[in-house]
Amino acid sequence: MQVVSFGSLNYDLSIWLDRLPGPDETLGAQRMEAFPGGKGANQATAAARLGADVHMVGCVGNDDRGRWLLEVLNGSGVDTRLVRISEEPTGTAVPLITPEDVSIIIVAGANASTGVADADAAAEVIATADVLLLQGEVGAGGARRAAQAAHSGGTTVVFNPAPVDPFLVEAVAPLTDILVMNRAEQAQVAAIGPETSQCETVITLGSRGAQVGEVVVPPLPAEVVDPTGAGDAFCGAIGVALAEGLTLIEAVRFANAAGSLAVATPGAQPSMPTRAEVESLLDGRRERRVNG
Repeated sequence: MQVVSFGSLNYDLSIWLDRLPGPDETLGAQRMEAFPGGKGANQATAAARLGADVHMVGCVGNDDRGRWLLEVLNGSGVDTRLVRISEEPTGTAVPLITPEDVSIIIVAGANASTGVADADAAAEVIATADVLLLQGEVGAGGARRAAQAAHSGGTTVVFNPAPVDPFLVEAVAPLTDILVMNRAEQAQVAAIGPETSQCETVITLGSRGAQVGEVVVPPLPAEVVDPTGAGDAFCGAIGVALAEGLTLIEAVRFANAAGSLAVATPGAQPSMPTRAEVESLLDGRRERRVNG
């Protein structure tokens, strides 16, 4: 299984709060912790831990944060030779985690410089891969060029347009095979109106599972500690399952298990589950169905 993730790498500074502050309010936090993150790097980590050979394509700064992010990715088995060192500082994200949800503030930094030249440098690797993972935290030009390289080689393109950028959505959606969105993103993409007739669409429903067409794939049991990165675990898992030749419904079932496990651990990349953990959860669900 060969998977390429073209996207962001972020230094995440996660902050836990009882609630979000209101206008002009100073609010004390429960705790703060740094984690490796970025949607591209998260999905790369998820795919690697689930058994794929993974290349990461993106940019970090020439700073301690960037070096740390690359070290962590390498430790997870991700090939980072196509990650370029930029003159811009490493991207930073601040997840604000409350008992109800997570909100994320992003400073793009080096991620904003990830572009056409990076996609061209990775074109051969992308064209020979089984799956290309794309997200919304890099520029439209580079993401489109990466999708074009995938298209030319018959590589399946899985696009998660989060955060939604109209230019990127218009550039990448027509070259996408599998479009993964939540309900809010689905509404935003519909308002943009890109060509998506060639796509199969997966709608993530949080605690209610995920939907493919008219089929709702139910969730698996989850203990929510930190939802940061759960969507990336889902997308990485879909990429791996499709690379293995599973149907989309089967891939979503596999991805639901990965997402359910991800919410139980603080941080984005630390929460990406292993193959053994996902299979154990799925085996438990199968056993319950048989016994039931």
